[in-house]
Amino acid sequence: MAPLARHRLSPADTGPALRALRAWTPPDAPSGSLHPGDVGWLLRLDDATVYLWTDARAAARTGPRASSHAEARSGDAAKAAPVAVGFLDGPVLRVTAAPDADLGALAADAEDLLVPGNDATDGLPVPGWEPDEEEPWLVFSWTPGPVASRAAQVTGSDAADRALVHRAAFAGSTFSVDHWRRMKESPAAHLAVETLVRTPAGDPAAAATGWFGGTGRCGLLEPVGTHPDHRGHGYGRDAVRGACAALADRGASAVAVLTPAGNEAAAALYRSAGFTLVRENHDWTRPERV
Repeated sequence: MAPLARHRLSPADTGPALRALRAWTPPDAPSGSLHPGDVGWLLRLDDATVYLWTDARAAARTGPRASSHAEARSGDAAKAAPVAVGFLDGPVLRVTAAPDADLGALAADAEDLLVPGNDATDGLPVPGWEPDEEEPWLVFSWTPGPVASRAAQVTGSDAADRALVHRAAFAGSTFSVDHWRRMKESPAAHLAVETLVRTPAGDPAAAATGWFGGTGRCGLLEPVGTHPDHRGHGYGRDAVRGACAALADRGASAVAVLTPAGNEAAAALYRSAGFTLVRENHDWTRPERV
């Protein structure tokens, strides 16, 4: 197995990880776990941590090499060839690897991240673990075409209303204007497009954040939400369509969005907005000890 160096990146240092993910984003719905937009959304958190794996042999040509299972200095991340990007999303280690990456070596290096309690991976098969068949993730894709939408682009003056919609849409969310500003000041800010739909009375009803993966590459929606008081009026669909149109205008070849299979309302929303189901993704889970 090829030696790897794992770099622990702070939010301000995530540029190399974002560039690698953009390079690996295909024209159609990504097959890996992470899109640049997943990292972009994570960067709303001031304690966000992103891992970048590089080929340590390349790093050795420019400086000290980190041994397997050790974390290299974040400043070394730009000096070696990237092979994977990941972060812990709660108990799930989400990873996207380069097309030619050695997944076995990555899984071995990730062992010390997969401590008990971190019992699932998304995008990284772990020897001895099993695909979770109970609730797969549905992957939807939208192909650019004519769009009609009531959505408007989010500006600084809309930040409080955009945050309000998100908190209302997702139970337990603490998303705030500070989170929004942190995301907009992050290395991923230039990739984001955001839409907000208001009721005729001017109340914020639905919002969507889209992420650009590059010209001729697939964009991503993350997140999308409709205020519970305003569901059933097409506001969420308009927010989605507006974000998709903005990504297409920038040159996206398609737009993907994922939702748990059990979220039937979200699946119906994406179908109504013109998305097509393209596949199911399954997390890998630690087998239960008997």
